[in-house]
Amino acid sequence: MEKPLSGKRILIVEDEVVFRSLLDNFLSSLGAQISLADDGVQALEHLQRSTPDMMICDLAMPHMDGLTLVGQLRSKGQTLPILVISATENMSDIAKVLRLGVQDVLLKPVKDLARLREVVFECLYPSMFSSKVEEDEQLFQDWDALVRDPSAAAKLLQQLQPPVQQTIAHCRINYRQLTMAEQPGLVLDVAALSEKDLAFYCLDVTRAGDNGVLAALLLRALFNGLLQEQLSGQSQRLPELSGLLTQVNQLLRQVNLEGQFPLLVGYYNRDLKNLILVSAGLNAALSIHSQQIQLSNGVPLGTLGSTHLNQISQRCDAWQCQVWGAGGRLRLMLSTD
Repeated sequence: MEKPLSGKRILIVEDEVVFRSLLDNFLSSLGAQISLADDGVQALEHLQRSTPDMMICDLAMPHMDGLTLVGQLRSKGQTLPILVISATENMSDIAKVLRLGVQDVLLKPVKDLARLREVVFECLYPSMFSSKVEEDEQLFQDWDALVRDPSAAAKLLQQLQPPVQQTIAHCRINYRQLTMAEQPGLVLDVAALSEKDLAFYCLDVTRAGDNGVLAALLLRALFNGLLQEQLSGQSQRLPELSGLLTQVNQLLRQVNLEGQFPLLVGYYNRDLKNLILVSAGLNAALSIHSQQIQLSNGVPLGTLGSTHLNQISQRCDAWQCQVWGAGGRLRLMLSTD
């Protein structure tokens, strides 16, 4: 039998007996050597005796919670990979642990063991995966400095923009900024979720001042994880993007980023040839062969406590999407040929 984690030592810090047992059994079946701790205090005692290859921990635990545990480890210079698995509904806690340099965050209940396996592999074998993971980990390490220096934040955001042409999930993608400006306007990010599906978003950062750039950096670091959680709960493997934007809207409020954040989110599944677009404040025009479909803008995130969205879903193997708002105009193109 294949044992891809043979020789790897994983410390599981979890007070829920049933979930701890599930993690233990699943990772042991992959060949990992497992150590267990009920809370942060026991975890620190274990780490004084030996250092594992990675740690998986909850956030809500007695005696010492996961946020305190991770904070103490990072303050001591401990750099072991950490995966947080938590049922928290507080997005600011997720932002805090990402700022402390954890590798990833999954939300309970974990329904997709294949996704869990993938994330554990990314933690243990980072060189095998995209450099985007390392870029995202860096975003929160100097968060306070970026807040104090808007020009540095804007420069970092510009450096993180995707290449204008690339192949993702066996799809050819390219885009053009149709309005050029020295300052960030429409910010794009595109990433593969698996070999068959990808996601992207376009955020207009001009309507929230310096907070627009900070929101774009925050969204870049959290977007894929939030979307993966949406997908793990969908039996037909299509995300509920309206729920995702509701989460993002709550996150912006919880981290005290005020302003309007016009956002368009897209998802494409190559096998199903299904494109989903949801807008909260940006206009979009979708071209599929000779067909033209307009998507009106809706209400920008940050405007209200609730979200007011517009959504379209289309089956296609190639498409072009023009997106525009106060920050400019952008054209994104995809082909599966």
